[in-house]
Amino acid sequence: MSGFSGVIVPMVTPFNDDLTLDAEATRWLVSYLSERGVHGLFVNSTTGEFVHLRREEALELVRVTLDSAKGPKVLPGISSNSTDDAVSLGRDVKDLGADGVVVTPPYFFRLREEWMYRHFSRIAKGVDLPIIIYNVPSFTGNDIPVSVYVRLAREFSNVVGAKVTKDSVSYMRRLISEVKAVRRDFSVLTGMDDHLLSTLALGGDGGIMALANVAPQLHLR
Repeated sequence: MSGFSGVIVPMVTPFNDDLTLDAEATRWLVSYLSERGVHGLFVNSTTGEFVHLRREEALELVRVTLDSAKGPKVLPGISSNSTDDAVSLGRDVKDLGADGVVVTPPYFFRLREEWMYRHFSRIAKGVDLPIIIYNVPSFTGNDIPVSVYVRLAREFSNVVGAKVTKDSVSYMRRLISEVKAVRRDFSVLTGMDDHLLSTLALGGDGGIMALANVAPQLHLR
């Protein structure tokens, strides 16, 4: 399976005043981003506050996004502290027509390296979609070692990329160097707007950046 590149948007989640999902605003946002030429839409994202969505809301958001997207790949988040729940959600979004999924480590509890590997490997075995492994230690409390990415890239063809929201050029340099030595097609994407240029210069493939919700043209130039 090939990876992903370019500008992928971690979409905000529009709500109505009564805290129900605003499907109309979601369709507008998807159309706005599609018309400007972004390469992907990460729905149920951290920017979209996925932890506050009920399962049925998350799936409805995926349905609306898939129905409205004209061009960009749709990559729902399936993160959960429960490995089995992440697998179940991944299978559901596959049935809806998603192009891939994004998943963080479990959050709150600190994990050993082997535990992280087991979590991701079970998801890779259980979800027949391209998977982007998302490292966001400031939110999860778990920093994914480069060695875990290398091991997953070597063992699972459907683990196709990394999103890294971490303020460390040295980490990104090591990740790009080591994982692409194993898989040249493995996508390395920054999650930080101000790291896009350095990531590309180091040999990375693009970014999944929150500011692109508002001004994607800044990233696409």
